[in-house]
Amino acid sequence: MRFAIMNQRVQAAPADLFALATLAAVSIVAAFTFRDYGLGWDDYAHSHYGELLYAYYASGFTDTRAFSFSNLFYYGGGFDLAASILDRFTTTDLFESRRLMGAIVGVLGLVVVWRLARRVGGPVAGAAAVVLLAITPLYYGHMFINAKDIPFAIAMAFLLYTLVRAFEEYPRASPATIVLFGVALGLLIGTRVIGGIAVLFAGTALLVYLLAEVRTLGFRTAFMRAATLVGRLALALPLAYVVMAIVWPYAIQSPLNPFKAIAYFSNFWEKPWRELYDGMTIMIPEMPRSYLPKLCVLKIPEIVGALAIAAMAGSIVMIVRGTGTPAKRASLALLVAAAVIPVLLVVLTRPVLYNGIRHFLFVVPPMAVLAGVAVAYILEKLDSYRRSVAVAGTAALALAVSVTIVDMVRIHPYQYALFNQMAGGVRGASDRYMLDYWALGFKEASETLLEKIKEQQLVKPANRKWKVAVCGPAAVVELELGNDFVATNDAKGADFAVSLGTFYCAELFAPIINEVRRDGVVFARVYDIRRLNFETTYIPAPAENPAPQTNSAIHTFWQ
Repeated sequence: MRFAIMNQRVQAAPADLFALATLAAVSIVAAFTFRDYGLGWDDYAHSHYGELLYAYYASGFTDTRAFSFSNLFYYGGGFDLAASILDRFTTTDLFESRRLMGAIVGVLGLVVVWRLARRVGGPVAGAAAVVLLAITPLYYGHMFINAKDIPFAIAMAFLLYTLVRAFEEYPRASPATIVLFGVALGLLIGTRVIGGIAVLFAGTALLVYLLAEVRTLGFRTAFMRAATLVGRLALALPLAYVVMAIVWPYAIQSPLNPFKAIAYFSNFWEKPWRELYDGMTIMIPEMPRSYLPKLCVLKIPEIVGALAIAAMAGSIVMIVRGTGTPAKRASLALLVAAAVIPVLLVVLTRPVLYNGIRHFLFVVPPMAVLAGVAVAYILEKLDSYRRSVAVAGTAALALAVSVTIVDMVRIHPYQYALFNQMAGGVRGASDRYMLDYWALGFKEASETLLEKIKEQQLVKPANRKWKVAVCGPAAVVELELGNDFVATNDAKGADFAVSLGTFYCAELFAPIINEVRRDGVVFARVYDIRRLNFETTYIPAPAENPAPQTNSAIHTFWQ
C-alpha cells in the first residue's frame, strides 16, 4: 500500500512541478508588469472605499463613513481594504498597490483552480487547468484591474473546491473541509451578494449524488446521508458570517442590510446608455439574448472553450450512464452547473447587460477546470494507444496555447480587451464590439502627453493649469497627469484632448500628439487643441426611445 502511494506521487511529480513552474512564471511576469496597467472608471471610487474601510477598523469601528459612500457599501470591500493595507507596507502609490494586490489575488486564484482541477481529474488536469486559466485573457487581464469580479470569481472557485472535498468525504465532511467551506462562503457572499447563486450549483451536484445512492441504498438511506452532509456543512455558517462581516462590515450593521443590498440591485439604478454589440449601438436594457453566450465564444480562447465544451458533454454522459464514483459524478455536475447555469439564466431572463462579460467572470474558472479534466482524459487515451501520439497531442496543445500567449504579449497591457481568432482578434472586433471599455488606454495616452510637453518645453498658461478635455473618465486622466493639469469633459478652452478610441468619442480635426495602438486598433488619442475651439469631444448621442421593460429583478444576480 505504501509503495503504491509513493508510486502515485512519483507519477504525479512532473505534472505538479509543471503547475508550480507555471505559477512561478505568472508571478514573476506579474511582478514586473503590474505597474503597466492603467486606471479604470471605478478605480478612484474603489480606492476611496478601501481607505474608508481601513478607517473604520483603525478607529475601533467608530468611523462609519464607509457605510454611506456612494453605493459601494452594498458591495463587499475585501479587496479594496486589502489593497489599502498593502499600500501601507509598500513604496508604491495607492493605485499601484491596487494593481499589485490584483496580481497577488489573481495568482492565488490560479492556485485554487490548480488544486480544484487536481482533485477532480488528477495531476495532469490540475497542471492543464492552471495553464489554460492563465492564458485566458479575460482572467489574466482583469486580475490586475477588477476589484469586484475577479475576487468574486476566485471566491466562487474556492467554494467549489470545498464542495468537491465534501463530496469526496460524503456524507461526513471533515472538520478541515467544514472550516474551509465557511471561509469560502463568507468570502463569496461578502464580496458580492450574487454569491447565493452557488446554492443552485451545490444543489445540482447534491441531487446527482443523491440519485446515485438511491439506486443502491434506497431513498430513505440516501436522503439521510445527503441530509447529514448538509447538516455538517451548516456548522460552518457562523464562521461564514464572521468572514463576511470582515470583508463586508456593512452587512452586519443591521440584520436586514444584506436584503437591502439585494433590493437595491434588483433595479437598474443608472440611466441606460448605448454600447457597441455586433456592429450596432444598442441600449443596454435591450441587449439580445445572444449577448453573453456569443461573447463567451468570442472572448475565451478557442482551445479553452473547445476543451470545456468537450468536458461538459463527457460529464453529462458519465452522469446519465452512472459511470464513475458518485463523488466524481457530483463533482463534475458541480462544475458544469457553475459554468452553464449563469449563462442559461441570462438567456432566459434577459437582464441589463453591459461591459462585455466582466460580471460573469466567475464562470471562467470552472470552465478552465473542465478543460483541464478534458486534457487529462484525452492525453491518457492517446498514451494508452501510443506514447508518440500522446506526445504529438501535447505538442498540439502547446502550440494552441502559444498562439494565445503571443496575442496577449502583443496587446499588453490590454489583455482584458482581447478577442480570439474566431472574432478576428482586436482588429476584427474593433468595429463590432467594445474593447477598452474601462479606459486603460488613458495611462499610456497621458504619459505620452507629459513626454510631449517636456520634449517641446511647452510653458503652462499663466495663472492656470493645463486644461485637458476628456472623452471618458476625466478623473482618471487628471490622476495620471498630475497637479499641473485639470481634466474635464468640457472641451471649451481646453489645451489638449484625450479620447478613447471607441464609438462614442469623436475624431477631432486637430493635430494628433499620439495614438495608443495595438494591432492597428486605436485605444486612445491625444490631441493638441490649443487655439482651436471645440464644444465637445463626444459624438452627439441619438435620440433615445424609452427603454423597454426588462427583468430588473434578476439584475441583482449580476452586479
